Amino acid sequence: MKDTVHLGKRRTIIDGPQKVSGKARFTADVALRGMLHARPVLSPYPHARIRGIDTAAALAQPGVVAVLTGQDLNGGRTAHSRPSMLLAQDEVRFAGQPVAVVVADTEAQAADAAALLDIDYEVLDSVDDAEQAMTDERLVWPQGVPQADSSLASLHGGDASVQGDETRSNVDERRVFARGDAAAALAAAHVVVEHTYTNARVHQSYLEPHAVVAEPGMRPGQVTVYTSTQGQYAVRSEVASALGLREGDVRIEPMTVGGGFGAKYGIVDALVVAVALHVDRPVRMILSRSEDMLTTMPAPSTSIRVRLGADESGRIVGLDVQAVIENGVFRFGHAGILATVIGGIYRCDDVHIETLEVLTNRSPVGAYRAPGVPQALFALESSVDELARTLGLDPLELRLQNAVEGGDPTGTGRPWPDIGLKACLERAREHPLWQSRAERPHEGVGLAVGGWPGGFSPAGAVCRVDTDGTVRLHVGSVDISGVHSSMVLIVAETLGIDPATVEIVQGNTDAGPYAPASGGSQVTISLSGAVLGASQQVREQLLDLAASHFEAHRDDIELSEGQARVRGVAGQGVTLGQLAQRGQRLPGGPGPVVAEGRAALKGGAPGFTAQLVRVRVDPDTGHVTPLEAVCIQDVGYALNPLLVEGQMHGGAAQGLSMGLYEGLHFESGTLSNPNFLEYVFPTASDLPPIDAVLVERPSEHGPFGARIVGEPPITAGAAAIANAIRAAADVRVTSLPATSEQVWRLMQERN
Repeated sequence: MKDTVHLGKRRTIIDGPQKVSGKARFTADVALRGMLHARPVLSPYPHARIRGIDTAAALAQPGVVAVLTGQDLNGGRTAHSRPSMLLAQDEVRFAGQPVAVVVADTEAQAADAAALLDIDYEVLDSVDDAEQAMTDERLVWPQGVPQADSSLASLHGGDASVQGDETRSNVDERRVFARGDAAAALAAAHVVVEHTYTNARVHQSYLEPHAVVAEPGMRPGQVTVYTSTQGQYAVRSEVASALGLREGDVRIEPMTVGGGFGAKYGIVDALVVAVALHVDRPVRMILSRSEDMLTTMPAPSTSIRVRLGADESGRIVGLDVQAVIENGVFRFGHAGILATVIGGIYRCDDVHIETLEVLTNRSPVGAYRAPGVPQALFALESSVDELARTLGLDPLELRLQNAVEGGDPTGTGRPWPDIGLKACLERAREHPLWQSRAERPHEGVGLAVGGWPGGFSPAGAVCRVDTDGTVRLHVGSVDISGVHSSMVLIVAETLGIDPATVEIVQGNTDAGPYAPASGGSQVTISLSGAVLGASQQVREQLLDLAASHFEAHRDDIELSEGQARVRGVAGQGVTLGQLAQRGQRLPGGPGPVVAEGRAALKGGAPGFTAQLVRVRVDPDTGHVTPLEAVCIQDVGYALNPLLVEGQMHGGAAQGLSMGLYEGLHFESGTLSNPNFLEYVFPTASDLPPIDAVLVERPSEHGPFGARIVGEPPITAGAAAIANAIRAAADVRVTSLPATSEQVWRLMQERN
């Protein structure tokens, strides 16, 4: 691909001008005739019985159209996931659960009336955290946990044994992933390190809160949903399932997404649709920041115990892991992915991984960029660093010695395809930051590796050429990271045209070709093949039309600069628009220039990263200042290096933020920092310069050799921070975020 015209070159994002000029249309910009505004009323208690709801004062307010409760909307249906949950009816099970919805002519009227709603709660005992969940006799679901297919459990689940019996408990699922005999291997190891690592819940912190507009159709049960979502087909299925509607009657119009990171999959869409169908008018709901943080699905808190053993040479011989995942009121399914990575970064014949998915009276958890992996690798990579220190070995060389390659098993037993973990470590070894890591007072350089297996799904695309020469690419994917900008380059490369002449048409669920959701780092590698297939078929049609036009052999035709020419014949050319016009007008001819491409990959294209961070730790306060960061990532082939680097910068920044700043705090089961004033995350001045280093080892499965990009850069940052603090202050952080107070206390204990 080194001689390509467009692919592999740095090009700006195609929707950048609309976004920076304010012309991009978000859900909050949707204004429909007769539209009403909805305001949810959330429970302030993690567990309570609803004894009564007095709606009189709210209904008496000007502009109020309806005050709806579970009796009005639920229809006897039982929720099994956060997206399928409408309103609590008899009992609330987490602080932030919607109990009622006020519908009014304006947002202000709805908010004023919601404040007057009088709900009589009988406060009940609650299960507030994972430790209590596993030791207390109180159950989150005394009558049994509502069951549903998990969104992640089967993605990389591999082979596992599920342990369970008839005794109900808050441990919703126990899984064991094992190979060999880890206990015997650790007993015979030369060195064993053991620690338990914990992390707080983390919110995805997108700039745009959840926003939905639902418009009833012409007949009962029909609805159009305008929504900020990463996956329109997933939302269509969820809404139809939650409300008992036909999928064909639910049309999803995906809007511009103001950030998602795994959280924008229809959390409140079914509720808004139910309200709109009940009042038979368009309804818009835009969550406030506090509502969003209280009622949506953050990354889980985890407690991961790691026992890691090695022989005298540093060869890892045994790994034993117990991971407790606090899920909130519903299962989500991080276990398989967590196990895949924590047991699949380093070669080891004897591995035992136990995962416990635990239920509490907290909001259900969900996906956040590489779900479960930053938490898993904080534990694993901290342990590897301690192992290197104990053995007196270079931490990078120990990782290189043990790093997995293609064919080695993941933590769930499936073999890795060809991967670039060692290539990333070798590049890290050469980087000036690692080369110059000699000790400076109160400073240290930390190293950690990360990766993501990557999803892949079937996809379709339609390419057509209009008579004015515009090439239109019809897709059903949602662009939240610039992926459509790369699709444009594929078409331009194939047809020999300027990318500016390619127009993306993002279809809704009625009109768009099927595409996977924009999550799991799967869209580029899944959609590229379909786009390439459609554009190659269009190229063949254009060559045939040009051959007929010039009365030449098609092998002598070339497409370049938006024209078709006969090779070696100067001064003659016909535009693609003219060829399209010929196809449409020629009697008995081939017809319009249009083609559909389909693709279904046989395997994934995993991405790996090695990251370096230099920090300074204040010896008096424990304050950690990140000074410099490096994200080295095997991207296979960078279709657009500018956008790839942007993904690496963003993901690395989020990983560093997990390590130093972010955490949701609870008091008696209720979130105490549900806003951006009290929830700490970094501003631009809090993050160091990040050097994005691209390693390009083409994947056997990814189109053009491309690998997944979006997930890997978040996976190693928190661990690298912890290892840098260890190098700078000689203390081991075992709980995230690494606050100044925690580091200071550790230094006092060390002294």
